[in-house]
Amino acid sequence: MSTPPLEQTGLNPPAAVTPIRRPVLAITCGEPAGIGPEIALKAAWELRGEICSVLIGDAAFLAQAAAEIDPAIRLSALSQQDFRNNGVPTFADQRLVAIDCQWPRMVHPGRLDAGNGVAVLRTLDIAIDGALAHRFEGIVTAPLQKSTINDAGIAFTGHTEYLAQRTGTEHVVMMLAGGTAPHLRVALATTHLALKEVAAAITFDSLSRTLDILHAELQKKFGLPHPRILVTGLNPHAGEGGYLGREEIDIITPALEAAKARGIAVSGPYPADTLFQPKYLEQADCVLAMYHDQGLPVLKFASFGHGINITLGLPIIRTSVDHGTALDLAAKGPGHADHGSMLEAMRAAARMALASRSA
Repeated sequence: MSTPPLEQTGLNPPAAVTPIRRPVLAITCGEPAGIGPEIALKAAWELRGEICSVLIGDAAFLAQAAAEIDPAIRLSALSQQDFRNNGVPTFADQRLVAIDCQWPRMVHPGRLDAGNGVAVLRTLDIAIDGALAHRFEGIVTAPLQKSTINDAGIAFTGHTEYLAQRTGTEHVVMMLAGGTAPHLRVALATTHLALKEVAAAITFDSLSRTLDILHAELQKKFGLPHPRILVTGLNPHAGEGGYLGREEIDIITPALEAAKARGIAVSGPYPADTLFQPKYLEQADCVLAMYHDQGLPVLKFASFGHGINITLGLPIIRTSVDHGTALDLAAKGPGHADHGSMLEAMRAAARMALASRSA
């Protein structure tokens, strides 16, 4: 199928100029060999009446992908220089805008190429810089491949840690939300750490900062005036009175008691293997788990494909999908990727952006 002409846009694209009231979100397209470009295009086009989506990636590549996904998609290219000079143009909901960040190497769906690693990270930098400059009201990230960036010679452990570093944020909290129950939210006391490093990373101070951020962000971004937080233990059976570990006695419980004294509605620590039941979750707004694979398998089982990842504690809004690059699906060509999680991530970021306008 032939590719429609890619229009170059500046401050005045050929469309009706109206004041932008829809939230303006940066959508990074992630690993180009994965499903990121497809789900970003699908979701942005579907939500074009609700959100001003500014995709960040190789504009020509995105135009070709759009033609294969849906010939109705209208895409205008914006150079990085134009964006730096003038910001995001005003555009109506009949089109999407893509800030052009070209891939140095040809993309073969399903096949990673470290030659594109630097450019992939550059898309995230453009989004972060734009959000910090208030040109974007939030960032939504498609999945990227950590190995591609590391193979390009750049140390990279994940979106969450990189966003914290680039925004100068000392402490952030990773939270996933989704599932059949709308209130199912799972935050993490530690993020992308090797399991052998987790215990040492859980300290009174770090747990206290995590609980403060979690409490404040549930109020601010989710409209929960008195959020209720359940906390897991670290060890099996929450340490079983110290016989299976003392972290619950020496660290977690003192941190929870101190949080209660600050007015935070928190309880625990509970055994993680029995906490995730409706009778407990119905009494809570969020669960704080101690490490990545303690809390996230439960949420992803309940919501995979429609859950979202939210970074709390940043000076900007950031949401993401709850899945990876799915190289196997990308290799099959367009039409195999489910963009449900991207839809939910964009909607959540838009809600937060609208709430921030009135704050």
